[in-house]
Amino acid sequence: MSDADELLRIEGIRKTFPGVVALDGVDFSLRRGEVHVLLGENGAGKSTLIKMLSGAYTPDAGRILVGGEETRIQSAQDSERLRIATIYQEFNLVPDLTVAENIFLGRQPRRFGVIDRKRMEADAEVLLKRVGVHVSPRARVRELGIARLQMVEIAKALSLDARVLIMDEPTAVLTSEEVEKLFAIVRTLREDGVGIVFITHHLEEIAALGDRVTVMRDGKSVGQVPASTPEDELVRLMVGRSIEQQYPRERADRGTALLTVEGLTRDGVFHDVGFEVHAGEVVGIAGLVGAGRTEVVRAVFGADPYDKGSVKVSGAPIAKYDVNAAMTAGIGLVPEDRKGQGLVLDASVEENLGLVTLRSATRAGLVDLKGQREAAERIAGQLGVRMAGLGQHVRTLSGGNQQKVVIGKWLLADTKVLILDEPTRGIDVGAKVEIYQLINELTAAGAAVLMISSDLPEVLGMSDRVLVMAQGRIAGELSADEATQDAVMALAVSNPSTDKEASRGH
Repeated sequence: MSDADELLRIEGIRKTFPGVVALDGVDFSLRRGEVHVLLGENGAGKSTLIKMLSGAYTPDAGRILVGGEETRIQSAQDSERLRIATIYQEFNLVPDLTVAENIFLGRQPRRFGVIDRKRMEADAEVLLKRVGVHVSPRARVRELGIARLQMVEIAKALSLDARVLIMDEPTAVLTSEEVEKLFAIVRTLREDGVGIVFITHHLEEIAALGDRVTVMRDGKSVGQVPASTPEDELVRLMVGRSIEQQYPRERADRGTALLTVEGLTRDGVFHDVGFEVHAGEVVGIAGLVGAGRTEVVRAVFGADPYDKGSVKVSGAPIAKYDVNAAMTAGIGLVPEDRKGQGLVLDASVEENLGLVTLRSATRAGLVDLKGQREAAERIAGQLGVRMAGLGQHVRTLSGGNQQKVVIGKWLLADTKVLILDEPTRGIDVGAKVEIYQLINELTAAGAAVLMISSDLPEVLGMSDRVLVMAQGRIAGELSADEATQDAVMALAVSNPSTDKEASRGH
């Protein structure tokens, strides 16, 4: 390819933060009409590199060339002007604005000096159609689920007429059907000459979509290889070692039922949901986006109301719609949206780890700060949280380390039943295995784990039993031996309210 086809080149980029070298001499290039995959563990520097291109950070050394010309990207406006669009893993949308207002934020079409809503909504509708999402341009963003938010972000990037599109973990929250739609959009953009930087932790996506792969490790670019490179080799480049087993489930002895849910119903959302999770057991909940999985576990945790049914821990009923009662009984929830619901981003690692135990560490109105600090140090060490120190703001940690902090606060509280909603979303291969080992340790210690995941191989690899939800009901239950991708998908697309033969586990 000639230099005329090169859209972007990064040479020797370096960036340091207090106590951390985030990027150390990184090289990267992007050509017109190619998908260049950026691969690396959490903390490898991928997010920092993206933020250089989107204007959030400026490099300490090195240079960025766009269209062959050296440039400085010091703001989001600079990035937009250079027609570089970024879709972050944690979405960048304003919840109280409509879909159309978010897509054209700061660039609303005007007529006689007034925002032309009709045109804005019509243009938004065209873009939404292009990304294959059925949502009204007038819908408020806060009403949308994560999968739809992702599509709105892509529509927003398309509205910028970007020639460089950076996609950070775009498939992490999508079902396989939605992933296929996304891939079709990416392929069309590639044919149109757009250069796409694609960050993913799903190694199987690389060969399906990519042209080249740049692998990053510890802030350095350690290799550039074709997208057809075998997965084992990619993993070895990423982590500097081979990962023997992707899903290292160690089955513990099954004890008594710790969590019992009976006839749980919330009109129009989920209906007659019942199951048990025993000590030492991981129960996976599979299903398509919109099946009601997150809504059920939020109700179990007391975060959302329900109309009928009961939740018991060790046989004792729990007051409904009462998070404190659920936590006192020993239920913990690691939410799907870790930044929005699981962490206080501007607080330190130590403060976040102590969120759940704060009350029990308080005596006569005074917090046992020394005890809290020692406990936080112990758990951060046990989980291998990569950080400059306990005082580091959680916002500045990588996704995998943030997730370890969310799980860590429940470990400190001696949780009996831990509910994990998309526990490894946006987390790299190495950190995933660490989270799985953590699940093994929890069940070995006699805890019960209830895990929702849209990553089907993860559900199959880590669950002792799999519950499949469809249309707000449990469509069936499969043992680890019965649970195959085909068996789960057959139940996930069934209509359990009319399919009387839907298998029910007991």
